[in-house]
Amino acid sequence: MEVNTYIINTDGGSRGNPGPAAIGAVVGGREYFEAIGNTTNNIAEYSAVVFALKKAKQLLTKAMAKKTDVEVRTDSELLVKQLNAEYKIKDEHLVPLFIKIWNLRQDFASVKFVHVLREKNKDADRLVNKALDTLGI
Repeated sequence: MEVNTYIINTDGGSRGNPGPAAIGAVVGGREYFEAIGNTTNNIAEYSAVVFALKKAKQLLTKAMAKKTDVEVRTDSELLVKQLNAEYKIKDEHLVPLFIKIWNLRQDFASVKFVHVLREKNKDADRLVNKALDTLGI
């Protein structure tokens, strides 16, 4: 079975912590962003991954997703270490989002979470700021 690789870049952020928050994602070369209400930076980071994996499954179709290795790149070291089971999740509000991500992983051949420097995640970061700017914040 031939396996494809799909690259996703995600970012989430809030202005204030908690405060107005947004997510940004580049999924298969397509850009997405949206405001997600008032929440913490970490919840925004997790929400961006949930959004991006759902979008990838939609774009790839279910059958193709099963043959696809996904690499999620983010500048949140905490998120990557938690999703790779290197750190425990101490914030109980992140647990439901972790479970969503864990379940979404099952739709793909594999999902790998990779920490990248902020400079390598500029597009996703720009999208977060674009969403927050549309709120006038």
